[in-house]
Amino acid sequence: MTTPVDPTYTWAGEELDLDAYLARIGFTGARTPTLATLRELVRAHTTSFPFENLEIMLGRGVPLDLETLQDKMIRRRRGGYCYENVGLFAAALERIGFEFTAMSGRVTLGATNLRPATHALLRVKAGDDDRFWLCDVGFGRGPLEPIELTPGRGEFSAGAWRFRLELETDAVGGELWTLYQLGKDGFVDRYTFATTPQYRIDFAVGNHYVSTSPRSPFTMRPFVQRFLPEVHQTLDGTTWITAYPDGTEETRELEVAELPKVLAEVFDIELDAADAARLVRAEWLAEKE
Repeated sequence: MTTPVDPTYTWAGEELDLDAYLARIGFTGARTPTLATLRELVRAHTTSFPFENLEIMLGRGVPLDLETLQDKMIRRRRGGYCYENVGLFAAALERIGFEFTAMSGRVTLGATNLRPATHALLRVKAGDDDRFWLCDVGFGRGPLEPIELTPGRGEFSAGAWRFRLELETDAVGGELWTLYQLGKDGFVDRYTFATTPQYRIDFAVGNHYVSTSPRSPFTMRPFVQRFLPEVHQTLDGTTWITAYPDGTEETRELEVAELPKVLAEVFDIELDAADAARLVRAEWLAEKE
């Protein structure tokens, strides 16, 4: 007799339209839980879906059920932030047959104050490889590849982009990983994380804070990213930043009326006329001014 799977600990992979998801990211490889497949999936996902918080700016919520994620990110060809990206990617991994657990990270970006653990990550093991891999498909700026979770990894490249991974001991003696990324000011700590398993309900709590708290950066202004192998585009409010793997950047300040056009042409986000009008009239603009 087969023991029923507790849905509390699954990622709704059986509900995923796998054909539509793989078509959305342009994946045509083998649907087998191998390391080669994992590498292709991470690269395809991170370069296909823009990072965006526009639903919050448009006065709507951010549901994490798989049907909503599929409708928004696959059928309507929109993007999402970490919880949305990881929820969709986890469903695909589960459907294909990968072994994985979810984790939470604390985004630091050089900050010294303690921040909440509100970044979603995955720790994945392929069927043909004994190692564990960090898969971060929801940060908005790569990496393009899974990262081997190996102590002493040090500096490494993922495509043209440079990273560093370090393992330390936290205040209570547990393992604490830190991922660093090369930017205009050198290597900056991107986030810290432990490998404590997280579940969909844990991400629901974090998602509520990120999408509703006045202290969350994602409730304050539009924040959109588009990551490609040779360039990283960011829209932070009305500031458009183009960054390159060597750490150099170009910055341009946009007029509010330019936002919908730039979103479509640079970030691959097509808003309908009603949402475009709502975005440029949103309350965040009055607060910014």
